Amino acid sequence: MSRVLFVGVFLLLLTLFLHWRFLSVTETSTRLKRSADVLMVLLGLCAVIGFGSGVVFDPSWARGPGFVGLTWLAVVLYLFLGTVLVGLVCTVVRLVFAVRHRDSAGVRLRVSRVGSAMVAVLSVVAVGYGLFEAATPRVTDTAVSLSGLPAEFDGLRVALVSDIHAGPSRGAGFVRKVVDSVNAQNPDVVLLDGDLIDGTVDLVGADLDPLRELQAPLGVFAVSGNHEFYAGDGGEWLDFWSTLGIDVLRNERTTITRGDASIDIAGINDATAPAPYEPDLTSALDGIAPDRFVLLMAHQPKQALEASDFGVDIQVSGHTHAGQIWPLRYLVPLQQPSIEGLDTIGNTTLYTTRGAGAWGPPVRVAAPPEISMLELTRG
Repeated sequence: MSRVLFVGVFLLLLTLFLHWRFLSVTETSTRLKRSADVLMVLLGLCAVIGFGSGVVFDPSWARGPGFVGLTWLAVVLYLFLGTVLVGLVCTVVRLVFAVRHRDSAGVRLRVSRVGSAMVAVLSVVAVGYGLFEAATPRVTDTAVSLSGLPAEFDGLRVALVSDIHAGPSRGAGFVRKVVDSVNAQNPDVVLLDGDLIDGTVDLVGADLDPLRELQAPLGVFAVSGNHEFYAGDGGEWLDFWSTLGIDVLRNERTTITRGDASIDIAGINDATAPAPYEPDLTSALDGIAPDRFVLLMAHQPKQALEASDFGVDIQVSGHTHAGQIWPLRYLVPLQQPSIEGLDTIGNTTLYTTRGAGAWGPPVRVAAPPEISMLELTRG
């Protein structure tokens, strides 16, 4: 509930800012101001419902208004960025006219009006495109060459799915779409790399029911992400996943076999998981032979820094969403060593998927959702 209240206060401040910048500065008529204010308040309330959906509100009624409100947040992001740009242009106009000892009020008003109108239109267009782009995760194919891979596993097809974020704005229908896409690829193994939900088991658990239909001859494995711990005890989610026929790896490893060869799949909890669920790669790899091939599931790419020290062959991660909404991708490197795709961190090959869903706004701009199909080959 505290998170919902924080969002409410934050949106109120944003609404006041947007009122000032788009309505007061442009000297909009009183009638239009009132209509716009009412609309922004209603959209803000829907956003608050969206953040509470699956946590304190039942998605059966909250998902509709929540979807609208969370989409509004994406519009607000672009309105804010755009109005900052318009403000900078007006500042330049003011300085230029001041140097020439001329009054710039009229010119600045025209710039504000035209600029604000353009920002509003472009924001709506960009978010409309982002809604369409986020609706259906695309299947991507990537070949990963690994020198330590046993010959029997050459060509292993791995389906990597992360960041579904079922709950606030996406439900069982979206999860089923992901499951159907994965099964259509006939993977040898399926890896669910965390942040599958946003909400509590009681309110969102049913939305994950389609996951029990995932099919892979070598197994379906999962690890926690950071969002599993946001709405309560994340251990409840890991227990629930086990009821869906998923092999949940909690700082441990398991073995898969092909022919006469075998490799280990290890999984650790998210880097930010609270006690008693802290990640423990030492425990996951305890007693393993130095030359043993290890595929590590870890939600955040930055966990590869430790994996490299342990000689892990390949780590698969999610978390970044590749920024999800442009230009946020340029902030990701402040926290993570990789944004998306293949990378090398020390001695470890890292693959970071953009994720299948979206957090917050059900919108993706220049960061399309994906179901990653990895073909492991012997390098």
